[in-house]
Formats: sequence, structure tokens, C-alpha cells
Amino acid sequence: MPLPLAPHADDLPRVLPPEEIEQGTSLWKDAWHRLAKNKLAVFGGSVLVVLTFACIVGPFLSPYGYEETNLNNTFSPPSAAHWLGTDQLGRDLLVRLLVGGRISIGVGLCATFVALTIGVVYGAVAGFFGGKLDSVMMRVVDIMYALPFTIFVILLMVFFGRDIWLLFLAIGAVEWLTMARIVRGQIMSLKKMEFIEAARSIGLGKRRIIFRHMIPNILGPIIVYTTLTIPAVMLLEAFLSFLGLGVQPPLSSWGVLIKDGAEKMEEYPWLLLFPGVVFSLTLFSLNFLGDGLRDALDVRASKD
Repeated sequence: MPLPLAPHADDLPRVLPPEEIEQGTSLWKDAWHRLAKNKLAVFGGSVLVVLTFACIVGPFLSPYGYEETNLNNTFSPPSAAHWLGTDQLGRDLLVRLLVGGRISIGVGLCATFVALTIGVVYGAVAGFFGGKLDSVMMRVVDIMYALPFTIFVILLMVFFGRDIWLLFLAIGAVEWLTMARIVRGQIMSLKKMEFIEAARSIGLGKRRIIFRHMIPNILGPIIVYTTLTIPAVMLLEAFLSFLGLGVQPPLSSWGVLIKDGAEKMEEYPWLLLFPGVVFSLTLFSLNFLGDGLRDALDVRASKD
């Protein structure tokens, strides 16, 4: 019996060296690479990091306190002693701008966290269970949409007081409605998919399916809308402060500084210019970052 011929070297499959093997990548890593290529998003994120760091560290390095008054140096223009000038009580505008940034950014983050928590849980429950429960829950959302948000926040603050922590809760309590609708729609599109049916078939509880399998799969839209909610919350806080219903003296926020500057803008324009520029730059940066995250986390873009 003839022996089988040994395979020729050209017939053997070529073994690729490790450096030629294409490495796989995760969705999040791929999204990070796309985000890093978006110059506006990188600019927005960098500005936010610098502003946040300056607001946290800056007041500790300033020789002036944010409530330190000097009636002999009121309405001083920008100078070497006071880089951004002083206000009607002789307080240094730079340190008040940095302390106001703490308040404004803190309100944006904390109130958004409240809105995020309520909206995600509410929308996930409505979308998962559906039926009459979904109808009732969404009609509640529709009714709250019909109420004027600003009036509702004002009533909450008048009824419960003007404490800074209540401001976080009051704003967060009216900003969760859109998040609930977004999450509901995403959950309804997920609950018929195979991996959810498999989780049900092995007897997993509804709570575990919602919080361990469904919500993690819609983090992309949640993150994107969160970055777009923060500037909306900051604008609402600024509007309330402009009406005198927000942060109370001697604390300051960017809304309070803009309100004070608007009253004296013809005589002392720097009181309005500097808070307005910083506030606008922050809002633009948040929107640039949100748009970049939206594009980076777009599943259809990841397939291109």
C-alpha cells in the first residue's frame, strides 16, 4: 500500500505572526476612538475639565474671600490687584466667579443625577411592563409636560424653602420627563430581543432583567442625553437666580452674577461680560461634548 504523500509547504495554511493579526475592539473602546477624533468634543471636554479644576482649586489660592467686602474699592475695573474687577460691595469678581462656578456646576450635576435616577427607573418600568401600567405612567408624564416647568419649580421652592439642596431636588424633579420617555422607548425595543427571552426562560426575576440586562444595554442614549440635560439644568438655575429665587447671598452662582451685572452693565460692563462669557463657554462645551458622544456611541456609525 503506497504511503500518503506529505503535504507541500504551499498547501499548508499560512500562520500569521502576532503583529499581523487584527485585534478585536469593544464598542466602548471604538466609541472612545471616534470621540477622540472629534475636535469640538475634545475641545469641549478640555474646557470643562479646566473650568471645573479652576472652580475647585482657584478660591483656595485667591488672597480674597468670596464674601470679603471693601467699600473703599467698589466697582473697580480689572487691574493687577483684581484681575476681573470688583462688584458693588468691593468683592473680588474672580473669586466670586469661581465660587459661583462651583454652585452652577454642582447644581447641574446633582439635579441631573436626580433627574437621571427618576427618569431611568420610571421609563424602564413603564417600558418593560407595558399595558395599562405603561398607559397610566405615560399619562402622568403627559400631564406634567403640560405644566409650566418654571412655575412648578418656583412653587416647590416657595413651599419647601430656598435651601441650596432643595434647589437641586426641585430642578431635578421636573427634568426627568424626557429621560423617562427616551428610556421607555429603548426598553420597549429591547424586551422582545433574544437575550431577554433567554433570561426569562431561565427564570430570572423582572428586577434583575431590568437592572442587570436591559438598562446596561441602553447606556449610550442615557449618557448622551445626560450631557445635554446638564446645560439645560444650569440654564434653569441661572433663570431662577436671575429672578431672585435661586442661590441666596452671600453665596453666588453664575446666574446671580449675570443678574447683578445686568443691572449695572451700562456703567460697569465687566460685571456682566466675564460671568456671561464663562457661562456661555461652559454651555457651548457641554453641547459640543454631548454631540460628540452622540456620534461616538451611534451603533450605526460603528458599523461603517
